[in-house]
Amino acid sequence: MHQARKRFGQNFLHDEGIIHAIVSLIGPSSDAAILEIGPGLGALTKPLLTNLESLDLLEIDRDLVAYWRKQQLPGLTITEGDALNFDFLAWTRAKKSSGSKQIKVVGNLPYNISSPLLFHLVGAATEINEQVFMLQAEVVERMVADAGSSEYSRLSVMLQARYHLEKLLDVPPEAFDPQPKVNSAVVRMIPRSNFNTSPEEWRALEKVVAAAFAQRRKMLRTNLQDYLGRLQLQEDELTQRAQDISVARYLEWASVLAASS
Repeated sequence: MHQARKRFGQNFLHDEGIIHAIVSLIGPSSDAAILEIGPGLGALTKPLLTNLESLDLLEIDRDLVAYWRKQQLPGLTITEGDALNFDFLAWTRAKKSSGSKQIKVVGNLPYNISSPLLFHLVGAATEINEQVFMLQAEVVERMVADAGSSEYSRLSVMLQARYHLEKLLDVPPEAFDPQPKVNSAVVRMIPRSNFNTSPEEWRALEKVVAAAFAQRRKMLRTNLQDYLGRLQLQEDELTQRAQDISVARYLEWASVLAASS
């Protein structure tokens, strides 16, 4: 039996009720192309494959890659590699060119790389219909947090600007082996169909949001001092903090900055 490796953040899901619930939330169908990140020993993989003609796996652990290749399951394609370096855009376009109507990326993501991986996936959001991930519950709470809450963060703003986000399910530590020290949750991410932010505006958004949240306790008058001349913040905004500003307002600022650069 494969031993979970801490350096890959491996915790294998084994609770049958939770597995069934997650597979139902993913909603595999014959016209869907699905990529599962970090399949582990196949808790989700095998039930997904029963509802699909094909399934792609992305796995960094060479022992697990060998395990899946030895299985020789019909319709299963395994790619060995690091999800942080994987070309999701190329994969999605290849699947669409071969006739797939729905493109989904799913998985029980390694918690030690979840945030950088979510940002990496933004680059393929134009071609993906849906993402369903299990993550550390604290990360999911930050992803879906509203402005004004203590969980609202840079992650909240950047992901909500690009996706509709919905927390779907809480998953306790005892659903895994070995048990993680934190609670987990499942989140659905659907790229916004009305997304019209230009690449220049997105880069401006990254910069202004990073600056605003650089020191959470300080007012925007301090954190955004390099941008005050161009943004023309309202008087009440000068005394607010980064977590008080809506996603829509950050997008407005990004548009102004991109236009003036």
